[in-house]
Amino acid sequence: MGKPTGFIEYLRELPVDRTPRERVRDWNEFHHHMDEKRLRQQGARCMDCGVPFCQTGKIISGATAGCPINNLIPEWNDLVYRGLWQEALVRLHKTNNFPEFTGRVCPAPCEGSCVLGINTPAVTIKNIEVAIIDRGFEEGWVVAEPPKVRTGKKVVVIGSGPAGLAAAAQLNRVGHLVTVLERDDRPGGLLTYGIPNMKLDKRAIVERRLKLLEQEGIKFICNANVGENVEAELLLKDFDATVICTGATQPRDLKVEGRQLKGVHFAMDYLTASTKALLDGKPDEAPMHARGRNVIVLGGGDTGTDCVGTAMRQGCRTLVQLEIQPKPPMERADDNPWPEWPRVYKLDYGQEEVAARFGADPRAYLTTVKKFVGDTAGNVTAIVTVEIGWEKNGTGQFVPQERGGSEKTVPADLVLLAMGFTGPEEACLKELAVETDARSNVGAEHEQYTTSAKGVFAAGDCRRGQSLIVWAINEGRGVAREVDRYLMGSTQLP
Repeated sequence: MGKPTGFIEYLRELPVDRTPRERVRDWNEFHHHMDEKRLRQQGARCMDCGVPFCQTGKIISGATAGCPINNLIPEWNDLVYRGLWQEALVRLHKTNNFPEFTGRVCPAPCEGSCVLGINTPAVTIKNIEVAIIDRGFEEGWVVAEPPKVRTGKKVVVIGSGPAGLAAAAQLNRVGHLVTVLERDDRPGGLLTYGIPNMKLDKRAIVERRLKLLEQEGIKFICNANVGENVEAELLLKDFDATVICTGATQPRDLKVEGRQLKGVHFAMDYLTASTKALLDGKPDEAPMHARGRNVIVLGGGDTGTDCVGTAMRQGCRTLVQLEIQPKPPMERADDNPWPEWPRVYKLDYGQEEVAARFGADPRAYLTTVKKFVGDTAGNVTAIVTVEIGWEKNGTGQFVPQERGGSEKTVPADLVLLAMGFTGPEEACLKELAVETDARSNVGAEHEQYTTSAKGVFAAGDCRRGQSLIVWAINEGRGVAREVDRYLMGSTQLP
């Protein structure tokens, strides 16, 4: 805990972000840090709650409650309050391989389950977390720690997103020789191409950690796509174990009239193209660019928000975001009690930027697209929207029903489909001959991670479905433990 009376003495404070009008002019991170005095005060707010729900990491009512990697939150909050930053870093790294990632892009289910949050604003857990790791790098406390002894066992990890990196880091830590395959031209997976630079700086943050992992002995091979230019048989022959961490990258499509028109793209293709252009030093030459365009974003999750923020930085003419779900309430509803994830309205960074420029939140709720309209050249020029209501069908399921007379035509030059993902892509799984479950995910039990193929394991979104970065890290650490047990007969990995 922090100071016994800290939660009474200090109010919740967050660092002031760069203003929306300023930050849309560049691709730099928009969060500032707080000074040490105020950070220690925020750590002091961590109360002696008895049972720290913040670190439980459970699924309640279909959403994550608490920290899936079971971060020792009260411990490092107390250490920050007492000014023991290096000790706080040790406790943070005990459960989290990459706090500089989670501290920036995790939605912080820990704060949603903070006991203090029952009747007052929660502890600023996420902000304290990123302050600890950033200070650790600044002070030189975070250094490469290659294993002193090698086992001689070789493991290949397919995919270099958060699950793959966590698995590789843990397996390398106990002395196995780890090779990570990445189908893109740069390692990092979702961390590199799925999250925009203003949320997670690629060179300053992602590449810094990747270099550390390389210094510790992990080998990265890019442009290596199992099922295309990498033969699965060779992997199974050359390595003692194979770990699939390819993510759930199959996007959900919208099959309505006009879907084939030019200018209608999947959100991840758009975000990837934008980040590649930025890292190549040519951000204005991205093949899917929003400059001067009327942009429509379909979907209200984090990916949709990232599309909004990216389009704003590219100089879109207008922006509308459609959300098929109803607008969340301003406060927790009676059927959404603590410690569940609070399903409440919030103005995220992208929508805040749109409101600053165009005067209002761009989201239209309970609205979907009925068809895309195009010109004679096959380019999208508008969308036809319709309002919907959620009603029960004959089997008791809630399904969307159109509201008569609610159709509208909205100008559109660029449409981005950010409606989630349906599961992993099939090529790699077929090549490795692993069985899938009813949802098309890799068939591998939680806490076991073994697939139907001998010596082949799976973790992350490809196993559990689309989820949070902290769940990916949880699974990467878990699969490393089971791979180590498989290779050595026992394991000391957590």
